Amino acid sequence: GREKVLSKHFREELFKYISGILKSKNQKPFAVNGTIDHIHILVGMQPNITVSDLVRDIKHSSTNFIKEKKFIKHKFNWQKGFGAFSYSKSQIDSVINYIINQEEHHKQQTFEEEYIKFLKLFEVEYDSKYVFD
Repeated sequence: GREKVLSKHFREELFKYISGILKSKNQKPFAVNGTIDHIHILVGMQPNITVSDLVRDIKHSSTNFIKEKKFIKHKFNWQKGFGAFSYSKSQIDSVINYIINQEEHHKQQTFEEEYIKFLKLFEVEYDSKYVFD
């Protein structure tokens, strides 16, 4: 299952690092935030990289950053998969607000409940046995 290892004591530094990764890839980070077991990123994508490649690069670089900083004592890896959803320009402010308020939001809804809600909202067909690793 999903490990709860993204401790508050290093999250802000991690999120700043991830924003730096995005900028280094010529992408526009609008918001990076999360909770103890997942993160959300809102990024203005440029056509010079695919979403999959960008996520791969973020996971690779941030994993190395977490290991170098010794933020987590045991072996750390991000989950294999990811979710990516697109939003219109008119929705940016509300999505940023949603991402910034993750702690509050997840007092009322688990990550799993949230993710299934997004899949349904965006009409993504899924098999629940493959959604979470």
